[in-house]
Amino acid sequence: MTDARRFEATVLPLLDAAHNLARWLLRDAASAEDAVQEAALRAFRYYGSLRAGEDAKPWFLGIVRNACYSALARERGRADVTLLDEDGWDQLEGQTPGSTPDPLAALGARREQGLVDAALRALSPPMREVIVLRELEGLDYRDIARVAGIPIGTVMSRLSRARAQLKRQLSLAGLP
Repeated sequence: MTDARRFEATVLPLLDAAHNLARWLLRDAASAEDAVQEAALRAFRYYGSLRAGEDAKPWFLGIVRNACYSALARERGRADVTLLDEDGWDQLEGQTPGSTPDPLAALGARREQGLVDAALRALSPPMREVIVLRELEGLDYRDIARVAGIPIGTVMSRLSRARAQLKRQLSLAGLP
């Protein structure tokens, strides 16, 4: 199998996770797409550095993370707050638009989603990235440490602080 085919089989299935991480770090869908494209090109260029048998997800998400932080550094100072729209939340939850049968429940869910989105946006990028990698992407502490380039103890402490901040912000907003 050629390197290009192995790359396709290994990295391309991870594009959704990469876009999810980039969207949360950059808080802008278009910037996230650019960062993932840049990361995919870097990953293809350096695919040979992925050791045989090594899990490609943390390797690739580390490249995506670096591309996001490079984009943030380039765009420092611009107003980059973007709320997830209804379609964005539907994709995150794996739902199709209009799948909620009760309008009152849909309104409550939309309000709750807005509060969670605002609470996540209020976190610093390092806190936001560990929450996204753990809670949305399901990575374990070791893989998060590889992606973020930090010790496992730092992952655990950031995750604990991020969860506490989210809990505090959500309780102030009236969510249990």
